[in-house]
Amino acid sequence: MAASGFDLPGLLRRIRRSADLSQRELAARIGTSKSAIAAAETGAAGLDARVLAAAAQLGGLRVALLDGQGDEVGGMDPDAVRDRGGRRFPAHLDTVLSEERSWRWDHRPHLSRPTYTFDRRLPWDDADCRTTVRPDDHLLPQAGDTPEERAAARRAEQWRRRREELERRFLAGELRDLADPFTCTCPAGCDELDDGGGRPVHTDDCPCRCDMG
Repeated sequence: MAASGFDLPGLLRRIRRSADLSQRELAARIGTSKSAIAAAETGAAGLDARVLAAAAQLGGLRVALLDGQGDEVGGMDPDAVRDRGGRRFPAHLDTVLSEERSWRWDHRPHLSRPTYTFDRRLPWDDADCRTTVRPDDHLLPQAGDTPEERAAARRAEQWRRRREELERRFLAGELRDLADPFTCTCPAGCDELDDGGGRPVHTDDCPCRCDMG
């Protein structure tokens, strides 16, 4: 397939001009045949991108992708997140933390939740919108990404806010009977019940019940 604006014959001739190589010499240097070079220069055949890149290097040049403004665009990050099988996620889809799509596992509690997942492309999505508003690359792994670590971080943050409020009220004399320092012993289940929208919520067997009201 011919790519609009991509002049392979002209580029090969430019490479040979820069490298001062004949077709036969170029072919020998990059491990291909003279007939393959000749066919590519006449437009009768294409050329493997790796072969073209090797040829360009001989002429002090390199092959690159450019965007509409002429700026170079690099490949996708090889260290981006992968699934539990170590496979890369589909390049055209957006990766997200599974915590941000937790509802996908609400009806499947017997399944362990992965750290990362992806958003499927919907048939009615506008194609132009998909390519202009999405991230440039997939997520990069970060410490604390797992569902368990993020749940622990939420509990720590909720407790930090509660402790600050308890300390404020203790110092204001509103909680004279409260021991200082106060230690929370809420189990993890309290965090799962508490959405942070009001007073703390506790499980039936919670030994702490650190309500502030």
